[in-house]
Order: sequence, then C-alpha cells, then structure tokens
Amino acid sequence: MEKSFKNTLKSRFPFLCGKNLLLAVSGGVDSVVLAYLCKAAKLEFSIAHCNFNLRGEESDGDEDFVIDLADELEVEVFVQNFDTETFAEEAKISIQMAARELRYSWFQELSSTLKFEYILTAHHANDNLETFLINLVRGTGLEGLSGIQMENDKIVRPMLDFSRKEIEIYAHKNSIQWREDSSNASTKYLRNKIRHDVVPVLEELNPQLLQGFSQTQSHLKESEALVEDYISLIYPKVVKNGKFGYTLDINFLKKVPNTKAILYQLLKSFGFTEWSDIHNLLDAQPGKIVYSEEYRLIKDRDTLILTEINNAEEQVYTIAEGEDLLMLPFGKISFRTVKEIDEQRENTRIFVAKEKLQFPLKIRKWKVGDYFYPFGMKGRKKISDFFKDKKMSLPEKENTWLLCSGEEIVWVINHRADDRFAITADNQEIIRISCSLQSFS
Repeated sequence: MEKSFKNTLKSRFPFLCGKNLLLAVSGGVDSVVLAYLCKAAKLEFSIAHCNFNLRGEESDGDEDFVIDLADELEVEVFVQNFDTETFAEEAKISIQMAARELRYSWFQELSSTLKFEYILTAHHANDNLETFLINLVRGTGLEGLSGIQMENDKIVRPMLDFSRKEIEIYAHKNSIQWREDSSNASTKYLRNKIRHDVVPVLEELNPQLLQGFSQTQSHLKESEALVEDYISLIYPKVVKNGKFGYTLDINFLKKVPNTKAILYQLLKSFGFTEWSDIHNLLDAQPGKIVYSEEYRLIKDRDTLILTEINNAEEQVYTIAEGEDLLMLPFGKISFRTVKEIDEQRENTRIFVAKEKLQFPLKIRKWKVGDYFYPFGMKGRKKISDFFKDKKMSLPEKENTWLLCSGEEIVWVINHRADDRFAITADNQEIIRISCSLQSFS
C-alpha cells in the first residue's frame, strides 16, 4: 500500500510535495495510517485533532493517543476541544452535522492563520460507497451520486482509491496502533446502519462490490460533466442578471427538452427542494412564488425572478426642513428652492408648493391601503392599482419608495407625483425635489 500511495501522490497529487500540509487525525485506523503514509512519503505536515467531548474518557483517550502519535512521528500537533452538544442544540442541527461544521471551520481557521496550503483527510473507498448509498436513500441528483471529491478547494482526500480492508491490512502488517470509536458499532446512525447491515449484503451479492461501484461512479461523473457542459452552453440564453437578481427566460425554457431537469441544474445551489412547484411556475399566474430558506423564485410575466429573501425591518427616513441633500441606501434625494418650474418634467424630479408640505418629510416603502392623487389625473388611486397599471413585478413594487408629508403621499419616487402638492398660485414658493437612484435594494 505504501508504494501505491506514493504512486497516487505522484500521478494525482504532485502539488502536495513540498507544501505545508495539515492532516486531520481522529485516532481511528484510517487517519492514523494516513499519517504514517505521509511520513513515509516524506511530506511536510502537522496534525489536527478534534475532541468533540461526546464519549467522556474515551474522547480524552483519543486526544492523548493523537498527541503521542505526533510525538512519535516528530510532527506538530494541534488539538481543539468542542462543546458539540451545546452547539448542536443552539444551531438546531444533528450531532453529526454539528461535529462536521465545527471540524471544518476549525481546519479552515488553522489553515488561514498558520498558512497551511492543503488539508488532508482520510476518507477512503468504503466511505465513498456509504456516502453514495446515503444520498441514494435520501434522494439526490447526479452530484450526490458521483461521490466524495478527491479535491474540494483546499481539502484533499488522497486515500479514496483504497478500501478499509487494505488500510487495516497495512496497519496490522506494520504493527500500527489505533483507537476504536465505540459509537461506530452502533446502528443508531444511518451511516453505521448502511455500513453494518446493508454493505455486507451487497458484498454477498457481488464480492467485487467496490470495483463495480468505482466503475459506476466513473460513468456517473462523466454524465455529470456532460450535463454541466450542456448547462454552460444554454446558461447565457436562459439567465440574465437583472435589477433585483437573476431572471430566467420562460419562453426559452419551454422550448428546450427536459425543462424540469434544466431548472434543477440552474437552481440547485439556491436551496430549493420543491422542484415540481418550480416547474409549475412556468404556467402559473404572475406573482406566484416558491421559497427556499434564503431565496425565492417569483413568476413574472415572461420571466422567473430569483431574489434573496430580505427579512430586514422596514426602514423609514426623515427629512427635516432646510435639508438640501439626503444620502439613502437606494440613492440620494435633494431639495432646492427655485423660481420657476422646468418644462421638462422628468420622473426623476418633481416641483411642489413648499407651504403644502408638513415637515419632517418621510421616505418609506409602500403598504397595503396606500393611495394618492396622481398628477395629471382626476381622483385618487390605490398604490397597488398604480403598480398593476404599470405592470411592475413584485421586486419592483418592493423596491419602490414613497415621499410622504404626514400621512399623505407626495411622490411615488421616480414614478408619479401627487396632484395635491402641485403649484397652483404664482406667489407659492417652489421646491424642486430630485432623486438619483443608485440601486434597488
């Protein structure tokens, strides 16, 4: 195995030689063997060990073992203790997920602080098979079936080609000691249940299970690459970067085959799960929305609009009398006394009678029930109906601001002024209000 490991380094990971590496070592046979193999290959590395404090004295014993191992191998060791149960409870996630988040977060912190160029973990072929089966049971796409990646940014897994059996044979042959995690024997967790109850049955059906799985996974990865290439080709024809997020062309999506699969590939990284609902958006009424935890997909007329969910509290900005410029998140608004009305009445500015204004003025988003008296029209109109007439999308409505005097709307900013504040007499003091938009968020 030592020779095979060196060949793997030479053929797949030549960039590791001469680099400052960090090895994740739990004390189990996999990570301990990885440490010995790296030492034999003359790699420059340090060891990182996580004590999750989940098994009492056993966890502390693992920590002591790893410290002794580092001493034997004459490498530096870093140890971190975690209150994993408290973290899991506060984050409302499983113990396994909590341990994973804590582990990789600390590894990245060490890597950044101490300039480790790569982080090595001891995942092997059996781990890969188990992950495949877990994803298969839970339901997944091609990426979930293509298994654990050998490289993922700074994370490198140089033992993925080796089986658990090969690793244990190497350990026994070289009299290598390791620690057994008692929790690995329990079938309480899904991975252990698959390891102890499912994989042995599959190996009875096919003694060459890992080899067959490796071939299948290779084909799946090729298929995944083919799909990614296809999506890269059609992406610029489907997706545009709009004012409020990404927009997807509905007419184009309806013309291409396998629309649902394309939507999945385009949107899978945004946390959506209700793929049938997303597909149904193509023929839904405008305004229909599908949500993920952090994003939403909105049906507009000819597009789907992808935006982040904004949970920020409503902002209200005030303008005192005498202020001539106010900088706001969405732009700047200015006030200037003028002698006459400019004939070029643009949406970006309005002219009002100062005596009709009640200071301080307010700038806020619209709410249900708002109405105003549109300049140039008779009677009042609900803001919601005004938006509807202008065929505004939901994000456009959400990012429209109102300038208000007391409870009355002076200006639907950059859209329409209110007739009640218009100049009606020659002796009225005229204020020109201008707004320059910088963004729509």
